[in-house]
Amino acid sequence: MKILGLHHITLVCSDAQQTVDFYTQILGQRLVKQTVNFDDPGSYHLYFGDEIGHPGTAITFFEWPQARRGHPGIGGTHHFALRVEDYDSLLKWKRWLTDHHIRVDGPYDRHYFKSIYFRDPDGAIIEIATDGPGWTMDEAPDRIGTEYRPPPPQMLINNRDEERIKAETWPDAVEQITGDMALLNGMHHISAIGMNIERTNDFYGGLLGMRLVKRTSNFDDPNSAHWYWGVDDGKPGTLVTYFERHPAREGYVQMGAGQTHHFALAVSSEDEQREWRGKLIEAGYRVSPVMDRVYFRSIYTNDPDGHIVELATVGPGFPIDEPVESLGTTLKLPPWLEPQRSAIQNQLKPLTVPAWRAPEGT
Repeated sequence: MKILGLHHITLVCSDAQQTVDFYTQILGQRLVKQTVNFDDPGSYHLYFGDEIGHPGTAITFFEWPQARRGHPGIGGTHHFALRVEDYDSLLKWKRWLTDHHIRVDGPYDRHYFKSIYFRDPDGAIIEIATDGPGWTMDEAPDRIGTEYRPPPPQMLINNRDEERIKAETWPDAVEQITGDMALLNGMHHISAIGMNIERTNDFYGGLLGMRLVKRTSNFDDPNSAHWYWGVDDGKPGTLVTYFERHPAREGYVQMGAGQTHHFALAVSSEDEQREWRGKLIEAGYRVSPVMDRVYFRSIYTNDPDGHIVELATVGPGFPIDEPVESLGTTLKLPPWLEPQRSAIQNQLKPLTVPAWRAPEGT
C-alpha cells in the first residue's frame, strides 16, 4: 500500500465558461472532460489537464453560479502549485501573464524552488514553481525532513526587495505558450492550512505513509510552521504541504468560489483502495463507501482539521467514454444519469470549448 502522488484538486468556480477560457487560453490546459457533479447533476464538473488528463495533472471545478467568494482558513487549501522545469520558463510565465493584465507576485526564492503567484478569475491562488533545486539544499538526501531547517536570513531579506522582484521578468514579449513553458507536467504541490502540525504529520506521515521531506517555517510568516510531505524523495507532483496557524488569528475556511472543495491522492488499484479504506476506518476516521466516478474510483475522508481528502485510483482514465482527439468537447454523463440528459442539459449553459493544441515544442 503506497500513496503514488497527487491525483487531482477540485475547486469551486462561479462561471464555467469563464473558467474554461482562463485555464485553456491563459494557462494552456486542455479541457479533458465536460461532465456534471455526479452528486449534484444540475451543475458542471470540468476537468483540465494534459492531453489525456493523467493523474497529477488534473485541475477540476464544480460550477456554483450563485456562490459567494470563499476565503482560505483552517481546514481548507491555501493554494495549489503547477510546475515548470527552470527559472527562464518561470520568467516567461510572468511576462505572459502580466501582458494579459493578470497581476503576478514574484518571482520569490523559496530556497528549494522559485515561484510566482497569481489568481484565477474567482480568486483561487495559483503558484507556478520550478522543479528544483530540491530538498537537498540544506540536508543530506538520506536526512531530508528529519530536522527543522530555518529559512535562510538573507533569503528573507531578498524576498522583501519588492522593487527588484517587480522588475525581474522575461525581457521580450511572449507571443504564445511554448514547449518549455507548458504546464502539462501537472501540479507541483498543494498547500493547506491546519492548526497542529504534529497532528497533521500523524495523518499524512503516520497513517498515509508519506515521507516528511522538509520541516521549515512559512517564508512569508516565519512564526508559522511549514512542513512538506511527499513520495520517495519528495519529487514535484507528490507533495502536500501545510501551514500551521492558530485558529484565533486565522479562522476557518469559508467555502465558496475560488476555494478548494477537496484534493485527491493517487492509489494504484481498487484492491489497494479497499485496503486503505479499512485502514482509515480502523484508525477511527470517517470514510465514504467506494464511489464510482467512471474515470476512477474514489473514497473520501477528512484530515484532522476537516479538509476533505480523496484517495482515487489511477484508472481507467478519461478516454474511457470518448476518443482522445475529442476529449472535453461534449457533455458526458455516467450511464445512470443518461436517462435524465435532457433535464440536465436544460439546467446548464452550453460551453464553447477552444480547439486543443499542444504547446509548440512539447
